[in-house]
Amino acid sequence: MHWITRFSAVFSAALAMILLSPSLRSFSPAAAIRSSSHPDSGEFKSRHHSSSSFRESPIFRNADQCRSSGEDSGVCNPNLVHVAITLDIDYLRGSIAAVNSILQHSMCPQSVFFHFLVSSSEIQTLESLIRSTFPKLNNLKIYYFAPETVQSLISSSVRQALEQPLNYARNYLADLLEPCVKRVIYLDSDLIVVDDIVKLWKTSLGPRTIGAPEYCHANFTKYFTGGFWSDQRFNGTFKGRNPCYFNTGVMVIDLKKWRRFSYTKRIERWMEIQKMERIYELGSLPPFLLVFAGHVAPISHRWNQHGLGGDNVRGSCRDLHSGPVSLLHWSGSGKPWLRLDSKLPCPLDTLWAPYDLYKHSH
Repeated sequence: MHWITRFSAVFSAALAMILLSPSLRSFSPAAAIRSSSHPDSGEFKSRHHSSSSFRESPIFRNADQCRSSGEDSGVCNPNLVHVAITLDIDYLRGSIAAVNSILQHSMCPQSVFFHFLVSSSEIQTLESLIRSTFPKLNNLKIYYFAPETVQSLISSSVRQALEQPLNYARNYLADLLEPCVKRVIYLDSDLIVVDDIVKLWKTSLGPRTIGAPEYCHANFTKYFTGGFWSDQRFNGTFKGRNPCYFNTGVMVIDLKKWRRFSYTKRIERWMEIQKMERIYELGSLPPFLLVFAGHVAPISHRWNQHGLGGDNVRGSCRDLHSGPVSLLHWSGSGKPWLRLDSKLPCPLDTLWAPYDLYKHSH
């Protein structure tokens, strides 16, 4: 019986890998792998990466029906899809896998412009690495985000990783990106896209400034301290708003509206209050909730199957949520590349592996 159980688990994982291979656009929840207990999903020590650490990406090209990719006309081409993602040494392998997944599933990959945000002094090394890994990717630009821009506003968090300045770069996209960029998709580094990114790009935001999958069943009160909820100076900000939790790792942002209403300043103001009053514990997320919760354009949950990193306190593997899947997100403490290297992966980590371009990962 033991070998039958083991075979069943291996078969299930293999089936899921086939279903989410780069040739597929999305899949039904029937293919979801069941959760299992995991001995350790904690954060492992990251390796140093050089430009020779990654394999060259697979070939990608636009389909015949795509509009002009604008590869020679620059960032202001109106036909481009704009994606912003951070490049951090500790999460670099994840960022590269995310970009690879987007390119492999896009009908018009040459029409996607990548805005890479960097706060490391090794900006030239990181740019060289990206260009050598994606030699055919012409639509890209590296932006330096100075840590001192936000350093004095950052408060201690439940995890040290959440205190890194680059986590706050999303707050400054309207300032970092060119004024001609009116809309951008912001993505975390610990995810893969298994659908055409243009579908997310075309999401209607209506009168809202940002769009994201909302989770109104979540206990919203836990994102703020008891002191916040007992003080009318603070809790009154949600009056009449019907706020819901949303994950800031996947957002569609109207930069034109963001600039018009100075949302960066509003977020910074809440961070200043946090330094004085300690109204939350979770890094860069709560200021976004304070400014936008209740004013978010809802996006289908298929675009953020989040929480796959597992429990922040004790190691655990997670299920997929019910419904179709377009994006898998390893938010939480465990990252797929670290668990795979440790030989202690969660079942769903095998879905990330086909997009991994790290040379020593296979």
